[in-house]
Amino acid sequence: MRADTLTYLSDILDRLPDQWPATAIHNIVCHGHSVPAGYNATPRVNMMEAYPALLHRELTSRFPFSVTNVIVTAIGGETSEGGEKRFKDDVLCHKPEILTIDYCLNDRMIGYVRAEKAWRSMIEQALRKDIKVILLTPSWDNNFFKKNEEWKALERHCWQVRRLADEYGVGLADVFLAFERYIKEDLDAVNLLSHVNHPSRLGHEIIASEILKFFLAR
Repeated sequence: MRADTLTYLSDILDRLPDQWPATAIHNIVCHGHSVPAGYNATPRVNMMEAYPALLHRELTSRFPFSVTNVIVTAIGGETSEGGEKRFKDDVLCHKPEILTIDYCLNDRMIGYVRAEKAWRSMIEQALRKDIKVILLTPSWDNNFFKKNEEWKALERHCWQVRRLADEYGVGLADVFLAFERYIKEDLDAVNLLSHVNHPSRLGHEIIASEILKFFLAR
């Protein structure tokens, strides 16, 4: 069963409010493809409006005495196989307490079987280091308007990530569902996109909000 948003990070949240001289360093790594990397309208990159930066900004507001780093190890165009290959050198080296993984949009290029293997490897490596893991279902792309095979594939990758969160008992930021809720309010899906496959500022705000559900201030 996937982790409960209110209790999964309890041990860390208990320590985040610690004030000097008890203050500790808390590292969060956002791993993935172009979305956490901050790509806007390709090739433009706007990291300060991407969800890792928005997450960082809000955490410093909720926990003003903490020293919290949000470290981005994302590479545009990469699949989870590429992320898994450099996981030890680029992710574990930062000794994160919390890790987010976001690869579904690009994983359509390698298919479900290969993607599942790569996700499992990263999850298991992190859990062996006692790192709290939050998996992200995908943000949307313009295939939403076409409802084509690419969109159906994205939906299947989304369900695979949900299943992995349930199996490993880790956190799930269900971005796909959050975008769906936005549309059900009769709002325009165009507002969620800055490019064919990248979120707008609003889209990134929604993603950050889903992750922030795990960070209820003490």
